[in-house]
Amino acid sequence: MALAFLFPGQGSQAPGMGRDLAAAFPAAREVFEEVDEALKQRLTRLMFEGPAEELTLTANAQPALMAVSVAVLRVLEREGGLDLGARVALVAGHSLGEYSALTAARAFALADAARLLRLRGEAMQKATPPGTGAMAALLGAELDQARAVCERAAADPETGEREVVEVANDNGGGQVVVSGHKAAVERAVEIARAEGIRRAMLLPVSAPFHCALMAPAAEAMAEALERVAIRAPAVPVVANVTAAKATDPAEIKDLLVRQVTGTVRWRECVQAMAAMGCDRFVELGAGKVLTGLMKRLAPEAAASAVGSPAEVEAFLKSL
Repeated sequence: MALAFLFPGQGSQAPGMGRDLAAAFPAAREVFEEVDEALKQRLTRLMFEGPAEELTLTANAQPALMAVSVAVLRVLEREGGLDLGARVALVAGHSLGEYSALTAARAFALADAARLLRLRGEAMQKATPPGTGAMAALLGAELDQARAVCERAAADPETGEREVVEVANDNGGGQVVVSGHKAAVERAVEIARAEGIRRAMLLPVSAPFHCALMAPAAEAMAEALERVAIRAPAVPVVANVTAAKATDPAEIKDLLVRQVTGTVRWRECVQAMAAMGCDRFVELGAGKVLTGLMKRLAPEAAASAVGSPAEVEAFLKSL
């Protein structure tokens, strides 16, 4: 079986994440200690104990989720002798998970990735004034339907002026997320409901991620990435914005900048990996969100999650 590793995005965080892993494996503790040192913060205490409200803040959640994902991989490498380049065909991550994938594949140093994700979270939060942006999930909508809804919702019916409302995530299985100006996103929800889309709802997020309103954050990431060494990954990464393999460091840098404002093409990423021969997908890190999506995206493939000591042990026995 050709194996792909997947890395979760924001929303998978929860107090307690990584705690059992750190208790069981020195390799995990080393990852968490290095992230704490890089950020000059006891992020691990927040991960292990909460409170949830503080952990969920974008600037905390992003490096925390990366840390857990990379800790799982480092445990697999040290405890099970996993050779990533030899055993894994492709890696991919959802939004911030792309940084986790690249760090796991040693394109980024761990400390650099932690600092980049802290900056990314802060820049995304600052890109729009509070209350001016929003995101909504359109459940039961396909990509073309969601795009059509956005096109209609962009026009302010009173002024005729166009506002931003765009597809942020195409997660597949009829799960599309849109993002943009609050009023435009609210119009998109109303239009979707009127058109019979099964469920349309605003999401409890702090900013409108993955749309044109994130342009200031993209500029900040472009500047930050210029100061960081990026190496060719040990395993090709399937990029969010192209749904294609990337290994060249200069291309990876450009893709990460484009990703801030671009659509996360997760459905196409998974389909591309399956088309390239991957028939076993393993999600590394906190939660099982991507594993759940796999049942609809690639039902013929085997999918599982590894985030706890017991799951580590089971996975290593399966190799």
